[in-house]
Amino acid sequence: MTEQETRFIEAKGPFVVLTGPTASGKTELSLRIADRIGAEIVSADAIQVYRHLDIGSAKPTMEERQAVRHHMIDVADPDEDYSVARYQANARECIKGILCREKTPLVVGGTGLYVHALTYDVDFTRVRGNEAYRRELHRLAETKGSAHLHGLLCERDAARAAAIHENDTKRIIRALEILETGGGRPYDFRKPLCGVDVLMLGLTMDRAKLYARIDRRVDAMIEAGLVSEVEGLLKDGYSPELTSLQGLGYKEVVDYLREVITLEEAAARIKRGTRRFAKRQMTWFKREGRMRWLDVAAYGSLEEAAQSIMDCIVKWRSGAGRGGG
Repeated sequence: MTEQETRFIEAKGPFVVLTGPTASGKTELSLRIADRIGAEIVSADAIQVYRHLDIGSAKPTMEERQAVRHHMIDVADPDEDYSVARYQANARECIKGILCREKTPLVVGGTGLYVHALTYDVDFTRVRGNEAYRRELHRLAETKGSAHLHGLLCERDAARAAAIHENDTKRIIRALEILETGGGRPYDFRKPLCGVDVLMLGLTMDRAKLYARIDRRVDAMIEAGLVSEVEGLLKDGYSPELTSLQGLGYKEVVDYLREVITLEEAAARIKRGTRRFAKRQMTWFKREGRMRWLDVAAYGSLEEAAQSIMDCIVKWRSGAGRGGG
């Protein structure tokens, strides 16, 4: 489905959302519970949609994807312009298909805008544009950088900025453009999805423990071959200026390959940036009044945490379709 073909698609039927900050254990727990509840997983991750960006986006392995059917992973090339509107249309088609197969859609991921696009009656195609202002913002990004634009967005709308990484120039510009034109803010549209019961589960843990997990995961990504992954993307002709390669981990490794920083500095920047991103994710998700929070670190094991999630789902299913959630 192209950008021009995106359209508002309804998703009739109940589904479960498992979200939370990066490195909180979403993938491991989703795999443990998906088979037990007869679920297929729908990724809600803005980098996992891109092919060839595997290690840095912490995609489930091919073995894990064979064990449990996954959707919305590897659906676009790194040089495609993949918008929230396109994600919403594609993911809702997946949800409809899962429901038709009498399975439970399990939406898993930490991209706040993606989760919001699936859990509210938001039609992103209604938002107007301003080409002249957009060009002005692009020039500002070239001269002062995306972090400067992100600061401008923070000043105008801190909640919206919390959902966008400071390297994501395209989405920062789009958010500023929407504010400038007065076209409305999609994440403020709080109209419930008609006929849909959604169970929203959020993972959380002590900040120090989460940051330690982030540090270990970054080290593991580098050990697993993140540098080689980025080298391969550049050799295949993908520009380091692409939105996909501005994601956490990729931008820093590009700087290392350009000999701007050392590998140790790249790792430190990835860790620092990921910790900041996790904090922004929590700021975004804490605004969601329907979220049921589970402190992962409070359980004695991953299996205990999975069982607690299962208990929530069983209780929710007993009232699904009657407005619970």
